[in-house]
Amino acid sequence: MDGMEARELAYFVAVAEELSFTRAAQRLGIAQPPLSRAVKQLERRLGVILLERTSRRVALTVAGQVLLEEGRRALEGLAAGTRRARRAGRPDPRLTLAMKAAGDGGLLPDILAAFESEPEAVAIEVLFCGFGEQAALLRGGFADVGLLHGRPDLTGLDSETLLVERQVVVVPVRHRLAGRAVVTLADLDGEVMPRWAGPPQGDADGLEGPEVRDAGQLMQLIAMGRTVAVLPESVRAYLGGDVVCIPVLDAPPTAMVIAWPEQSRSPALAAFVRAATGVVAHRGARWGPDGDRSGAGVREW
Repeated sequence: MDGMEARELAYFVAVAEELSFTRAAQRLGIAQPPLSRAVKQLERRLGVILLERTSRRVALTVAGQVLLEEGRRALEGLAAGTRRARRAGRPDPRLTLAMKAAGDGGLLPDILAAFESEPEAVAIEVLFCGFGEQAALLRGGFADVGLLHGRPDLTGLDSETLLVERQVVVVPVRHRLAGRAVVTLADLDGEVMPRWAGPPQGDADGLEGPEVRDAGQLMQLIAMGRTVAVLPESVRAYLGGDVVCIPVLDAPPTAMVIAWPEQSRSPALAAFVRAATGVVAHRGARWGPDGDRSGAGVREW
């Protein structure tokens, strides 16, 4: 970081977010005078005023607003790099895979078996997460590779599409639609849909229902009759006898991708991606029944 130290930048970001030297000092666990001196020193280094200070308020200048956004990214990148370096230097090397419970489309056992035959194979540590959290875990350096669904934000990541599949609606066995062979989205009008915890996923169809954090919770809520959910067809492998799934004819296909941080140089990661794409190629399951390759219009679940 040209002209500044990471400590100075962290101090400035705290003040800029709190808009108070007192609250920022409390947040950082330091006294206020050294915090004020560090921010003034940063301004001298850069040759610009970052904060407008009066006896009543602290406000960001235009330069301060720019540095706040850039500084956040820089500090996040530094923290992520530190986590990756520590993991890479472990005496017991391993890859951390971020995924939702039941979020592998039934592919993971075959992928792990194929990966074990690779010369670069290492132990795999699975980090189960909530809906839509995988990309943030990858960018933050908490995971090396992830399985993501729908249309996640892939900024800062490389990825390969593994599977595109049609969607089904999962309903309790006594639901009004449970005996149907197929349904359309119009048939779901008025149904209570879950709210995915985590990053915003866009407007949900139907009435707003309970907040859901993982697949097990979702299936229990469906069985209780509290909600229904439109999900990838591979969810069939994880259903109990108290729910049923029905193909939704006009729901857009949904994609599962494997993603990893840009510019990764890990031979083990490359071998894992190679194993995953090889399993999919062997199964011939890359594209969905109608050949759609985009997954357009699908929310991440």
